[in-house]
Amino acid sequence: MSNLEEIPIFPIAYGDTNLQLCLPESQSIDIISYHMKIEDSVRNQDVSIKKIREALSQPIGTPQLHELAAGKRSAVILISDGTRLCPSPLLLPPLLQELAKGGIHDEDIDIIIALGLHRKHTEEEMRQLVGEEVFSRIRVHNHSSAAEDCIRIGVTSAGTPIEINQLAVQADLRIVTGNIEPHAMAGISGGVKALVPGIASQCCIEHNHSLSLKVQTHAGCMDNPVHQDMEEALKFMSVDFLLNVVVDHNRHILGATAGHVIAAHRAGATIAIDHFLVPVNKSYDVVVVSPGGHPKDLQLYQAIKSLRNAASITKPGGAILLVAECSEMFGNGIFQYWVETKKNREHMVSKLKQQFVLGAHKVLHLDEVLSKHRVYLYSSLPRPLVSLLGMEQVDDLQSTYNQITAAGPAYTPEIAIMPYGSLTYPV
Repeated sequence: MSNLEEIPIFPIAYGDTNLQLCLPESQSIDIISYHMKIEDSVRNQDVSIKKIREALSQPIGTPQLHELAAGKRSAVILISDGTRLCPSPLLLPPLLQELAKGGIHDEDIDIIIALGLHRKHTEEEMRQLVGEEVFSRIRVHNHSSAAEDCIRIGVTSAGTPIEINQLAVQADLRIVTGNIEPHAMAGISGGVKALVPGIASQCCIEHNHSLSLKVQTHAGCMDNPVHQDMEEALKFMSVDFLLNVVVDHNRHILGATAGHVIAAHRAGATIAIDHFLVPVNKSYDVVVVSPGGHPKDLQLYQAIKSLRNAASITKPGGAILLVAECSEMFGNGIFQYWVETKKNREHMVSKLKQQFVLGAHKVLHLDEVLSKHRVYLYSSLPRPLVSLLGMEQVDDLQSTYNQITAAGPAYTPEIAIMPYGSLTYPV
């Protein structure tokens, strides 16, 4: 946390651009952001690649990948989708080199985009996601969560049916990739999340996520039923190797771990917690928050995570100004259907507490915030949809900011700005 005084212009990330917010010199404003070290801000691609190769050469809890590949006939690599910050084009080439060294060549390798229930990617998006050179060599698939495209391999002690993409089930060698950051439901992202929910069936994902209704989960803590249930899936199908990274908002690699899917992930989680859990010792009347631009503000479905982070440091009755482009609008059809068709938010919350509905569960997250705070949204969403969400439409960012931060005769609001809300978890 740092204090901002007498800086007239502050850039707010919005999609692929920056908006300019003019701040009165008389205002004292705190900047709440994840921990960025000076050396982190100047990282380049060569440094990132070096960290990846170092992790691969010193795996935690497993032999090196080329040793695991020896004697195997086929491999699948699971990668994150386009809503994540994972720099897959940097991770894939060294992984492919390791597989080739172990005797598994391009024609025997498949890459699966671990979509969960996110939308499938176009061919052009796939090219961008893996890099042109890899796309020209390796088969890349969108995961399908349809029951007919998955194979049931077991049921967890919590009753979750573990149904996994059949291509992954049938492969001889399974590799997961991803980036590690705090996650409100699972505690920490990365690791086994590439498997469940990444390449699981809808039924599996919905049952796993419904466990969040039974207990309060906390970002940064994996000791919860949701994450434990995800890891229990490993009893029914092994993941042979993990390569995870911790990245900043520019996808620069802050740390990399490789090896055993649980042990290596735990090591990476320690790095992520150190960077992204931010001690904050006060609350604010007004919080301005941006997810950090593309891809974190691509959809409202993702941007709500930043809204919840901002709410954790906003006083009851205080105002939150969310700046998120949402060029793909809601980002989930079920979420949009509920908002557009159900009677009101109270009715939706009541129904969702009785029966968990994946996608629509974002209404519960919204209600947590809207029941305590006024939320203003600057986005590309149409005004009627913003109203149905229970937020206030912002047409002019500057005038709205001026309005909600105006001081009165006996009132000087305490103000904070969270420029990278998707990576900043106040504690």
